[in-house]
Amino acid sequence: MIIFKTNLGDIHIELDEERAPISSANFLQYVREGHYDGSIFHRVIKNFMIQGGGFDSRMVQKKTRAPIKNEAANGMKNQRYTVAMARTSDPHSATSQFFINTKDNDFLDRENSRDGVGYAVFGRVVQGMDVVDAIENVATTSRSGHSDVPVDVITVMSATEVA
Repeated sequence: MIIFKTNLGDIHIELDEERAPISSANFLQYVREGHYDGSIFHRVIKNFMIQGGGFDSRMVQKKTRAPIKNEAANGMKNQRYTVAMARTSDPHSATSQFFINTKDNDFLDRENSRDGVGYAVFGRVVQGMDVVDAIENVATTSRSGHSDVPVDVITVMSATEVA
């Protein structure tokens, strides 16, 4: 279990280390290194998802480790409140960024995806859905060359692993 303490409340994430071992281990390592502490939710699209894990409050991209292998073939679906790895058009480019689906996004699943690979789900929100909903509904703008950035910064004060 991972607890993200944000300025809007706490989000509890349960990892599925059995079906998504690479993504889960990668995410846990970033948590243990303190990577997410002080990061922000930098991309929020209503009726789609909220994304974080890559930028600090000044919209400066955080340094990451090497990309990981995409695990979208693990059978997990991009359903509401699931957590998935963000990536570029390269299917195996995921590093620290993740997103939380705010609705069922079956077009991101391997079998429905445009690129035939999809986006790897590796966990789900088990507490703090109200916080996810609150983040989803914030006003957004363009900032530092990025669109869909919350007007008011949504900060992850800490991300911790709990037994």
